Amino acid sequence: MKLIVGLGNPGKKYDGTKHNTGFMALDYYLKQGSLQLEREKFEGKYIKQVIKGEDVIFLEPQTFMNESGRSVAQFAHFFKIKAQDVLIIQDDMDLPLGKIRIRATGKSGGHNGIKSIIRDLGTSDFNRLKIGIKHPANVTEASVISWVLSKFSKEQQKLMDNAFEISSDVIMDFITGKDCQFLMNKYN
Repeated sequence: MKLIVGLGNPGKKYDGTKHNTGFMALDYYLKQGSLQLEREKFEGKYIKQVIKGEDVIFLEPQTFMNESGRSVAQFAHFFKIKAQDVLIIQDDMDLPLGKIRIRATGKSGGHNGIKSIIRDLGTSDFNRLKIGIKHPANVTEASVISWVLSKFSKEQQKLMDNAFEISSDVIMDFITGKDCQFLMNKYN
């Protein structure tokens, strides 16, 4: 079984913001298959599907970004999903806007959602699909918060839509059993 998680903040206030890139990428993938997150459990919205013979849970935690790990860990433990079968879709300020990077393990890179998942899963050995949102021009704590909670401009959104299309390919490759090394070689 695979667990594919888009990270973001719940609520209309955060729709379309840079920090909700994980939600947007997962929603883009689900929309292509006419799927939607129709169930709620363990502080998350989810849908369970069989895709190409593989059981897959698609999840968007509803805990707010900084506590995403609570929902992810509850799903992983309840459904007995190994960390290497988890794919987290996240925003990344250290990447150029719309750039994709796959990682198999590692530290949080300062991302509070990832910190929470590492803490609550008890491991950092899960897969990440990082989508670049770039740094704000002046990096202060206030500017970073303002940046990640701002919406994309029309030109930025075009780059992100392209990233979401590529992300959908990554998700499908992950579901069909391609390992992280394959994904890194193909998409990084």
